[in-house]
Amino acid sequence: MIKVEGYPNLYRDEKTGAIVNCDDKGYDQYLKSLKYREKKDRELDDIKNDIDEIKSALKILVNNSITTK
Repeated sequence: MIKVEGYPNLYRDEKTGAIVNCDDKGYDQYLKSLKYREKKDRELDDIKNDIDEIKSALKILVNNSITTK
């Protein structure tokens, strides 16, 4: 592999000409950010489900209080 001038983590594959990024630290940070985003998405979905359950329970309470009067 041939080092790409001006880029410490980039190399050019001699056979294919492809540019290869060999920045392990950057890749690890990318993976951590993906996991963090997935966790936040799951938390948001959980909150949405909780709100839906609360709304359903409130509707039942309101309907029961109207029908008992």
